[in-house]
Amino acid sequence: MNSVAQIAIIQFPGSNTERETLMACRRVGLNPVEFLWNESAESLSDFDGYVIVGGFSYEDRSRAGVIAALDPIMKQIKVEADKGKPVLGICNGAQILVESGLVPGLNDGRVGMALTDNKRVKGGHVVGIGYYNTWSNLKMSAPPIRCAFTRHLKTDNFINIPLAHGEGRFIIPDELLEKMIMNDQTVFRYCDNDGNVVDEFPTNPNGSMHNLAAVCNPKGNVMAMMPHPERTEKGDAIFSSMKEFIEKNNPVTDHTLSFERPHYNVGNYTPTPNATEWIIDMIITDNEAASVHNALDHLGHDVTITRQNHWEISTDGNRNDILKKIDATGELYNSNKEFISDIQTDENIASFLVRQKEDMHGRAKFESLTERFEITELAELKRGVIWNVTVNGGNFEVVLENMLNTHILYNPLSHECYRIK
Repeated sequence: MNSVAQIAIIQFPGSNTERETLMACRRVGLNPVEFLWNESAESLSDFDGYVIVGGFSYEDRSRAGVIAALDPIMKQIKVEADKGKPVLGICNGAQILVESGLVPGLNDGRVGMALTDNKRVKGGHVVGIGYYNTWSNLKMSAPPIRCAFTRHLKTDNFINIPLAHGEGRFIIPDELLEKMIMNDQTVFRYCDNDGNVVDEFPTNPNGSMHNLAAVCNPKGNVMAMMPHPERTEKGDAIFSSMKEFIEKNNPVTDHTLSFERPHYNVGNYTPTPNATEWIIDMIITDNEAASVHNALDHLGHDVTITRQNHWEISTDGNRNDILKKIDATGELYNSNKEFISDIQTDENIASFLVRQKEDMHGRAKFESLTERFEITELAELKRGVIWNVTVNGGNFEVVLENMLNTHILYNPLSHECYRIK
């Protein structure tokens, strides 16, 4: 090992916090080196540790972190993590670690949790969704030596650091969460200025289960952290702890984590009786669909991808009149670049409807339409995305199954997926 630990600062297209991360590493005596996603993955073995930086890898297309998680470089990161080397994922880096299965670190390496759309609810009303930034208190909820990045902190103390994200809400099955709590893998939790963990906005800034701000893998050498310790000297203990962990030859723990999550089966879509479906297409080029297509193509899947937005609208009263009112608000689509269309029907196309299990976008739009625009005849509103998959060659159903198993279209912990046709 070099006298000064060499840290690879991993960047993907769209990463944007490498400068702050380099500065934080240097402040504590680490030697950070910028490392791009398309460099030789094998050369990662020359480094002592890794930080996957924040930002918007691949512009968060499909969902935050998933395309980067499928990048070949992550296979080598897994190899290095298995050696006990420390891996820190910050914000978008945390999302990449979650989507790659490196955290929570189930025995079989399967995806075990999700980081999904923020949920800011106060007094029973949605006060905000999507991107949010603020300063947050993070309470240390594990023993200091439990994790590579907490050795210079004390249990139950908290640090005050900034956060800035749109998809930072941890979702974990209840049974798995209990195992992680017992395993001391729930490393940091959002708390108020008195150290109290309060599960409501603004103390919990994104609606995370258990107020989770950061979790580690069973061995303690990989941590996914949504707030940004690199943006303030108040977070330096995270990086100095990493330095000590390396200097002590990566003293991982002997914890393990097992959870029998059933295989997710895609069901057939059945719309709510008497509901109206709006299928929204784009006039302009859909870069999100193009990015998903390119990622699947690089993985060897011979498919073509298009995307449509989907609204399921339930009404009480004269349906046509109510729909005209909704249309006039411009809330459900932007007529400058979108239009109401139909589901694609070619024989070699399969269409999948993906919805958030907790549809915060639909809930926010419902509250806006019924309260702000006073369309009280609107009974229910559900939002989703339709992914149309054209199979260009091979066995139709086998190609679809292999494509779905990448989870690029949905995370089974946070989303529901239905086959439309």
